Amino acid sequence: MRLIGLAVVLVVSLILAPLALEAQQAAGIARIGYLGTNLAANPHLPEAFRQGLRDHGYVEGRNVVIEYRSAEGKLERFTTLAAELVALKVDVIVATSTPAALAAKQATRTLPIVFIAVADSVASGLVTSLARPGGNVTGLSMLTPELVGKRLELLKQAVPGVSPVAVLWQPGDYSERTEKDILKEAEVTARALGMRLQVVEARGPQDFDRAFSDMARARAGALIVLGSTMFFTERRRLVDLAAKHRLPAVYSARDSVDAGGLMAYGPNTADLFRRAATYVDKILKGTKPGDLPVEQPTRFELVINMKTAKALGLTIPQALLQRADQIIE
Repeated sequence: MRLIGLAVVLVVSLILAPLALEAQQAAGIARIGYLGTNLAANPHLPEAFRQGLRDHGYVEGRNVVIEYRSAEGKLERFTTLAAELVALKVDVIVATSTPAALAAKQATRTLPIVFIAVADSVASGLVTSLARPGGNVTGLSMLTPELVGKRLELLKQAVPGVSPVAVLWQPGDYSERTEKDILKEAEVTARALGMRLQVVEARGPQDFDRAFSDMARARAGALIVLGSTMFFTERRRLVDLAAKHRLPAVYSARDSVDAGGLMAYGPNTADLFRRAATYVDKILKGTKPGDLPVEQPTRFELVINMKTAKALGLTIPQALLQRADQIIE
């Protein structure tokens, strides 16, 4: 009987050993929730984040699992998707826009959240201050209000004497205060440059044709596309419409210039996604999100598409070309 008992113990041990080992391995695997706007349209951004993780020793499928959730361009889906990630009990949520970060914060006050590319995290109510965010949220900002004036200056250099300039914006993508700051900055800079502005809104892709028709009726001579989650995802269509209406346009990210837009000035978006991995690494090692200061962009780039300039009949001043970080021929 004793031998039978030992045999039973041995069999049970052999059965349970792999399960115990699997549990131990799972305990050493970090689990990250990735809340994106449209993964299919922007595959280079999660790849930049994964590269950042690899730089810190995390390899997807080996010691880290990433739970991807994509809103497919429908911002109202963020609430449900954020709740799914919380239910999965991930170690940290990475939110790739202001709407995504707000939805994640609404879903949990305890799980760490790292946001990327948020225009004004204080005004949005995500953090209490940049230096000491407090709570469970921190991340990387985009400095959007401060950059809109710079883009208007660059546009005037590229197209001297242009007026009016259409300003395309998406209401509701930022906090109300941030939206006011952006539009005010645009108006102040335009007056100083002797430009008239025509502010045109588009709440969704279905508004694009109407928006560009409004620009044509107002005889807009150029266009500035304010940064927004939806505009970034729909950048190819916006670039095509600007070309169709022969509007020299300046964008907030180089991705639009790669798609055929004339010019862009702003933070290097891929760099922000890579840097987000540093926050994740520190949090996984025990640092509280509220103790990690919100960081501003450190790499900015001016990119000019000379093929588009030629198609528009523009001669870009040499002084502006010399300032460009990259010229696409």
